[in-house]
Amino acid sequence: MIGFLLRRLVYTLPIMLGVALVCFALVHLSPGDPLVSILPPDASQELQEQLIELYGFNRSYPEQFASWVWRALQGDLGTSIASGRAVAEEVLRAVGNTLRLAVLATLIGFVMGCLFGFVAGYFQNSWLDKAASLTSVLGVSVPHYWLGMVLVIVFSSILMWLPPGGAGPGGSGDWVWDWEHFKHMILPAVTMSVIPMGIIARTVRALVADILAQEFIVGLRAKGLTDLGVFKHVVKNAAPTALAVMGLQLGYLLGGSILIETVFSWPGTGFLLNAAIFQRDLPLLQGTILVLAMFFVVLNLVVDVIQTLLDPRIARA
Repeated sequence: MIGFLLRRLVYTLPIMLGVALVCFALVHLSPGDPLVSILPPDASQELQEQLIELYGFNRSYPEQFASWVWRALQGDLGTSIASGRAVAEEVLRAVGNTLRLAVLATLIGFVMGCLFGFVAGYFQNSWLDKAASLTSVLGVSVPHYWLGMVLVIVFSSILMWLPPGGAGPGGSGDWVWDWEHFKHMILPAVTMSVIPMGIIARTVRALVADILAQEFIVGLRAKGLTDLGVFKHVVKNAAPTALAVMGLQLGYLLGGSILIETVFSWPGTGFLLNAAIFQRDLPLLQGTILVLAMFFVVLNLVVDVIQTLLDPRIARA
């Protein structure tokens, strides 16, 4: 098992380097001047040259990339051009907010997706199967930012049950797990959960239908095993794949929540990326993308290891 983990770690290193290279290249090849957000219109040529040298934009791309990777390995992601604060500090605070929201959304999506998937798989071709399948397809198809705006109109403007946005009375810096703060998470978490719910539901339905058609299930029923006993065997066989899908969806939610966080003004990585893009803040933009990409790579590694531990059929090679 230790050898398996070491091999997976060795495979991850070139992936991380490639992710860092792609992240750096995409950000620097995009058009626009990164200093336009802080330079006044009448800035002198001397001031422009000083800022260009300060942020290292006067060096070649290979030199900038090598310097950026070396500093990133030491925990230094640079300084934000727009705010002047350390990028690592801003990104870590935003990642904590997004992780809090993404975990809740993933749990909602996993529970509801498994429920719909098991119902559809057990009652194939029935009206329950059609209703659950329709719900999962709608969850994947409906644009989540549109759904978020609809939920704000219904539950915030009309019913006035939940707040329309923000992270709580004191903001994300004073976050505590109480109702006053938690209710700010409900609408964005539900909005984020519809896509993983649909994907997990479709995956679980296919797994359950395939498992129920296996010969060992027929043998268990022939031996007089109760429906509850059969259900336990189905869950045991479907769990590794379902958990792997849930882990991947958590990674997607961390990196793909920019529209939802913007709609609900949630101070996470999506909101931070949106601000960095419009302000052309290169250090903040590439630092945020790098952290999210590395988190997704590590999460894939963790999911791979957990799935291997849960499913003995997977070779540890």
